[in-house]
Amino acid sequence: MDILIFVPSSIIVFALGAAIGSFINVVVYRLPAGLSVLWPPSRCPQCLNRLKAYDNVPVFGWLWLKGRCRYCQTKISLRYPVVEGITGIIFLIVFWVFQFSFLTIGYWAFCSWLLALSLIDWDTMTLPGPLTKSGLVLGLIFQMSVGFLTETSWIGLVNQLIFGIAGAVVGLWLFDSISILGSFAYGKAVMGAGDAKLAAMMGAWLGWKYLLIAAFMSCFLGAVVGGVAIMLSRHQMGQKMPFGPFLALGAVIAVFSGEAILSSYLRLFLPVS
Repeated sequence: MDILIFVPSSIIVFALGAAIGSFINVVVYRLPAGLSVLWPPSRCPQCLNRLKAYDNVPVFGWLWLKGRCRYCQTKISLRYPVVEGITGIIFLIVFWVFQFSFLTIGYWAFCSWLLALSLIDWDTMTLPGPLTKSGLVLGLIFQMSVGFLTETSWIGLVNQLIFGIAGAVVGLWLFDSISILGSFAYGKAVMGAGDAKLAAMMGAWLGWKYLLIAAFMSCFLGAVVGGVAIMLSRHQMGQKMPFGPFLALGAVIAVFSGEAILSSYLRLFLPVS
């Protein structure tokens, strides 16, 4: 990509991602509380004063206000600009990898859903059904669009729809099975119902092959982080830990490296004779 296009495009993409990150902050705060994510407009949760448009500028608004409400001087969590910045970076990476394509738009949406669900799960140990269900539907629409645009025929659309449905079913069955077997083995629930729904959403976007890669990576990362936390005495054995963020991270790894991981696995275990 020509640098004259690359630099301004990257700036615009980061700004777009940061703006989406600002909305993700709203969703993460309001959805678990049962509040509308659209109304009222952004306001201070302490004094309820509506924020000015220039106070809502992603990242920079927080810096201008020095991390405090303009009206009551209540501290504004650092997480707000961090989420905005991270979303901007995610949008940039997706754009750099997939360039100007429909895949870029699709994976922007997918990563946004994953980030919102991860933060909510981290805060509340829940994965809201409205987000996982809407994400699943969007994943199927994404698959149908990819099929139609790739093969420019309704056959491609139907094939990709079946591909997405199969991935969703595998995700749901896989994690429901893990939950049932784990509960039987340990005599208590080892996984929330929301994790299986999130896995189904991931399967709709990734397909069953990449879903399995995402599942393996999430279990591996969860085991490593949990083990380190226990060793550092920051987590007690048997204490619940949100698994949604690890599922989301596994899905992101599958998006960017799924093909490379799958190819390496096949070369390792199925060598060509």
